[in-house]
Amino acid sequence: MDGSNTTGDGDCARRFLFDDADIRGECAALEDSYRDILEMHQYAPGVSRLLGEFLAASVLLSTNLKFEGKLVLQVRSEGQVPLLMAECDHELRVRGIAQGAEQATAGDNDQLLTNGQLAITIDPLRGQRYQGIVPFSGDSLAQSLDAYFEQSEQLKTRIWLAADGDRAGGLLLQQLPAQVARDDSVRQRQWEHACTLAATVRDEDILDLEAATLLRRLYAEDPVRLFEPLPVLFQCSCSRERTLGALATLDPADLRELLAERGAITLDCEFCNQRYRFEEADLGDVLGGPGSKTLH
Repeated sequence: MDGSNTTGDGDCARRFLFDDADIRGECAALEDSYRDILEMHQYAPGVSRLLGEFLAASVLLSTNLKFEGKLVLQVRSEGQVPLLMAECDHELRVRGIAQGAEQATAGDNDQLLTNGQLAITIDPLRGQRYQGIVPFSGDSLAQSLDAYFEQSEQLKTRIWLAADGDRAGGLLLQQLPAQVARDDSVRQRQWEHACTLAATVRDEDILDLEAATLLRRLYAEDPVRLFEPLPVLFQCSCSRERTLGALATLDPADLRELLAERGAITLDCEFCNQRYRFEEADLGDVLGGPGSKTLH
């Protein structure tokens, strides 16, 4: 197998291809980006693990985006975590949050995300937004995503995920349109072979091993081409301008009332805890007041 990069993978995604089969794959590893997100919130171990899996999955799926935009994985549930969400954009910038999880202490998905509904949203900067929804499996996010791809008419896809509150990672396999092998029985046999070997992967393998080592262990007899790593980093997409835009959707009378009561309006980003403060002079365009200016 060609895996010339011998440095640590760190925070990255690495694509690989099977030379004799129409199958592509992706390995994702998150360390600093995952820790940066967790440091902003006080999550219990079970929530931290689950959020790590969501972040890793969002990276794996975003590597296939052919446009500028983002992919969002989101679960709403009746369990201890009402809303859990991870985002990754086309530049592999990630962010994530577990809303209402302050009292969540369970370690298993059934209690954390009881009766959860998993939404996969493709949100391009230009073009139509797309969303697919499936029930969240109590067993794992990976199984829920597998079920999503099975029920859709997309390419066959399998995912394996792991997280431990310190590191997160994942492995993806996807069958490509027929080019190398055009016989259906051959394609099916190759797909089953790749998935059977990948299913032997352990959580510690995903978290501890660099992509080159992991693929060498899984596919020692198969010609696999490993590509250079693409960096993954935590970066929130919030901004003062976007926050001002959100205020612009509110009734100006309500904004004036808040300004009269508090002297200023403050909004905190739930993802990164950044605080944005707006005084009356900053809200001139929003309030429609004459002679006022908007500060950026």
